[in-house]
Amino acid sequence: MASPLPLLCLCVVGGYLAGARDATLAKEPSAAAWSLQGPAPNPAQPSSALEDWDGESSVLWAPRVGGETGGRQGLGLSTRFPQRPASGRPGSTWTTREETPPSASTTGRRAYVRGHWRWRRAPPTGRSPPHLFLCSAEASWGAWGPWSLCSKSCGPGRRLRRRSCQGSSGDACLGSPQEAQKCVRPRCPGCSSDTCGCPDDILLGSVVTPSGRPLPGARVSLRTRPGTIATSDAHGNFRVSGVCAGSQANVSAQMDGFSAGMARAHANGSNSAVVTIVLEKLGKPYLVKHPESQVQETGQNVTFCCKASGTPMPKKYSWFHNGTLLDRRKYGSGPYLELSGLREDQAGEYHCKAWNEAGAVRSRTALLTVLAPGWPACDPRPLVHLIKLPDDCSQPGGGPEYLDVGLCADTRCPGPEGSGPRCGDAGSRCCSVLRLENMDISCSGYVLPVKVVAECGCRKCLPRRGLVRGHLVAADSGEPLRFASILLGRAPIGFTSYQGDFTIEVPPATERLVVTFVDPRGDFVDSVRVLPFDPRGAGVYHEVRALRKAATVLLDAELGGAIPLGGGEKAGAPAMGELVLPPRAFRHPDGRPYAGPVEARITFVDPRDLASATAAPSDLRFVDGSGELAPLRTYGMFSVDLRAPGYAEQLHAAHAAVRVAAEHVRMPGHAEALALWSLDPETGLWEEEGEREERGRRFRREQVAAARVRREERAFLVGALTVRERRLFNLDVPERRRCFVKVRAYGTDRFAPAEQVQGVVVTLLNLEPAPGFEANPRAWGRFDSAVTGPNGACVPAFCDAERPDAYTALVTAVLGGEELEAAPSRPRAIAATVGVTQPYLDRLGYRRTDHDDPAFKRTGFRVNLARPRVGRESETRGPVYPWRRLRDCEDAPVTDNHFRFSRVEADKYEYDVVPFREGAPASWTGDLLAWWPNPQEFRACFLKVRLQGPQEYVVRSHNAGGTHADTRGRLYGLRDTRSVRDPEHPGASAACVEFKCGGMLFDQRQVDRTLVTVTPQGSCRRVAVNTLLQDYLARHPPPAPEDDSAAFTMLAPLDALGHNYGVYTVTDQSPRLAKEIAIGRCFDGSSDGFSREMKADAGTAVTFQCREPPARPSLFQRLLENPASALGDIRREMGQATREAGVAQAQAGDTGALVVRPGQ
Repeated sequence: MASPLPLLCLCVVGGYLAGARDATLAKEPSAAAWSLQGPAPNPAQPSSALEDWDGESSVLWAPRVGGETGGRQGLGLSTRFPQRPASGRPGSTWTTREETPPSASTTGRRAYVRGHWRWRRAPPTGRSPPHLFLCSAEASWGAWGPWSLCSKSCGPGRRLRRRSCQGSSGDACLGSPQEAQKCVRPRCPGCSSDTCGCPDDILLGSVVTPSGRPLPGARVSLRTRPGTIATSDAHGNFRVSGVCAGSQANVSAQMDGFSAGMARAHANGSNSAVVTIVLEKLGKPYLVKHPESQVQETGQNVTFCCKASGTPMPKKYSWFHNGTLLDRRKYGSGPYLELSGLREDQAGEYHCKAWNEAGAVRSRTALLTVLAPGWPACDPRPLVHLIKLPDDCSQPGGGPEYLDVGLCADTRCPGPEGSGPRCGDAGSRCCSVLRLENMDISCSGYVLPVKVVAECGCRKCLPRRGLVRGHLVAADSGEPLRFASILLGRAPIGFTSYQGDFTIEVPPATERLVVTFVDPRGDFVDSVRVLPFDPRGAGVYHEVRALRKAATVLLDAELGGAIPLGGGEKAGAPAMGELVLPPRAFRHPDGRPYAGPVEARITFVDPRDLASATAAPSDLRFVDGSGELAPLRTYGMFSVDLRAPGYAEQLHAAHAAVRVAAEHVRMPGHAEALALWSLDPETGLWEEEGEREERGRRFRREQVAAARVRREERAFLVGALTVRERRLFNLDVPERRRCFVKVRAYGTDRFAPAEQVQGVVVTLLNLEPAPGFEANPRAWGRFDSAVTGPNGACVPAFCDAERPDAYTALVTAVLGGEELEAAPSRPRAIAATVGVTQPYLDRLGYRRTDHDDPAFKRTGFRVNLARPRVGRESETRGPVYPWRRLRDCEDAPVTDNHFRFSRVEADKYEYDVVPFREGAPASWTGDLLAWWPNPQEFRACFLKVRLQGPQEYVVRSHNAGGTHADTRGRLYGLRDTRSVRDPEHPGASAACVEFKCGGMLFDQRQVDRTLVTVTPQGSCRRVAVNTLLQDYLARHPPPAPEDDSAAFTMLAPLDALGHNYGVYTVTDQSPRLAKEIAIGRCFDGSSDGFSREMKADAGTAVTFQCREPPARPSLFQRLLENPASALGDIRREMGQATREAGVAQAQAGDTGALVVRPGQ
């Protein structure tokens, strides 16, 4: 039998030769032309019978014989093959019809598809359609067979039909041999879109947590059946009869304290189906993106973003302007707030709130500044910024030792007109330096170049990336925790080094940096820390102390037991309470009962021990009912570790109890407010344990008779506890009497405003109560930390307005591991030194830690947290601010009251030709003479110099251009450092001298090996140079110029050499942090250590031998020994002094002022 396709081709050609059709056929074919099987469907509505067709569609066009070449008037035969479009809808059936080709297709490119022409859309211009097409004897489908019976006896089902491939070529046919069609039988009794009542079928299910723990008491329902159809049993299982196995019903479950869950049932047999529903515990929302402050002009647009996460995911947001709720109908209730055509009255503070079933959370406040037309966002006139000149220099015309080099305000600029910022883009332009001017300063024997800011303007902002470095050590021994896992939230991001060091880059838009350190050996409690950081881009250093787990207590799961919390012989105090684990309360993580021995390690953080505060987890904050972060006051924290011997998995414990001795809770109202909290390691926030309706009354009072000869009763506060996934718990009371304390850090004890230091971590430890105040006998109640910025830091604290001594605090400050000194208070605190005016200073009772004993450290102070009283003008300007006046604290001028710290840097001096504030990386200016050539990567280099002599000596490094053509011989800067004595070697000291690293300059075209000259003060002679360093310099030409024995000269190495060379190099995103880490390594004499105690013999680069100059005889002795010589010396000295005074007076001009240097 001949194949039908060649016959079809012959018929088509014959039809054309006979002119059977007119060239102007209608576009819509007849019903007979559309289908060979049945009625004509709508072309836009494909046949529903071909649901499973996966074939391909092609169109065959045959040109009209005798038509114009390339014309558009020829007739064609359209042969459509079945097609399944990408959308998933079925394609058209087989058809044969004549149709005028569409204009878009008649100029298409051709491609061979199994012996016929295939036309593609969008052909190139100028290509003509073909006039011939290929007909081949390919395989073809036979007729469709009959439809099968419906798959269901009632309700919706499917039926099938098949066809076979016929042909002699051996090729396979295009398309599918099977076709499916829906069929509907009479409605089943009780049938719905989810289920059909099948009396003999059964649905088996379980309700579990994401970890697989079964959830008893969950309410199960179907979407189309109102009410609860089943309740999970003690093992989390349930069964429902009458649900058809093949219905794929959507089954949902609900349970108090968990978010609702839903899953689809799947058949596992002819009459049964199974389903597993996973419920996640409700989690309060927390912010992952806060709205950011922005600057725009009137008429421009602005977008604020607010994104929250939680379980379930928050979907409802509210926006507030200056504390007033914005109309949701106008501004919506989504995570974005769009303001178009800004007006001046729309300036102010904006914040958002997000809700879910578990509660609400409030974002931080963003400030919107709306500028009037023509009002500059950046003042072109620079602000005052004083730098200290070297001691042997002075300003032109005389004056003090400081010079105003100017700086530009750290403010944002609006974007270009009509460029409204994208969501979360706070603006890409900042107020920066536009122009520098050169100035020369006359010094003793040389001229000091300096560049000053001449003009400011808006330029592209430097990207700001927060960076946190630190050291992880054991709280009890100080040993480093090596290779501990570091988790950001729940995501692992790295490990600590062999020395316990770590570096974390803060993700953008981070408000709270929550980091967890996990000891790989399991000897330490997981350390969950909220690490303060500087969002302006400066690096911050933290020392994290890990708490060692308590000794193992062996329990029998069948008997349970009680484990004390705190106290003991070592502590010398009674226990705060105990953890009671009842019999047969232990479970595997999947819910199976556990029977056997239990290794319990309950580690307690006792607030009566002042040192324990450094190892306490998180920062004692929770989200209150209004969605704001609020502080807690702790009565102790504990970690629960329950394991079966020899197994790594943690055991769960149900129906446990915590008993707190009532004599430790004496403050009024605290016994009623005491609650049990657990820590969420992802957010670092504490959440109250128990159901919402039970919270706030978890502890009840219980009387217990003591087993003593003399009858006595003890009172306990008892609270229920279930140990599951969370393992860190807290006995806390929310506190409402809150305030902020203003603290600033300075470079020296002169406390000059221009010398404020950024990136200092200020920690405030609430000590409660003060001696004599009738309250709890605890040593500390909470702690908080903040990082200083350009305007200091505001640290949260508890305070009281009625009793100044009700709350006291210990305040310390650390920069890169270095403890800063507080302002002195002996013999009495001086207002001008402390920074607080009288009589408020006396009310605060300021005392430095060495006030009573001079042998104590001077690195902290204690103060009464006396809240400002209403109507007292002297107390409204700090240093203690009410909780709602945080903005006043943050914006307070430097002249307002504040507490002070200063760095201990005697005889240390730094001078840069191009001024730069290391605490503010955004102040960087691009210039070839800049000390730091790259604002994204700051590389600090130090040289360790050993000095053998009876005293300490000042060592100077002179840094000038070495190999770069544009900077050769030009000064980069000066560094002066006083050597530090080695306690192990009385006759030796060492200095860590900074020098400018070699490398690319600002132009990024050519490297420069800085010419470094190191010269000690006094009569010193170079006696030794590190052999490895000397060999390196010899192997890397060019050699440095000839130098004398009183100095050491080198061309700075391009490689990052280590302690074996006496060179210490650290690269960081913060210049100050890079220097602090490098200095710590230099003191220690190692490449990865850290010390503040000088080790003069370890890792030195060059050694000098210094001697005291011979003592000069007194004038009286010289007159006795040689009167003529003594008188001649006096005349020469007086003549030289007269000449110098005349030169100085001539330089001073008409004013007659003399150049006076400090110390002269």
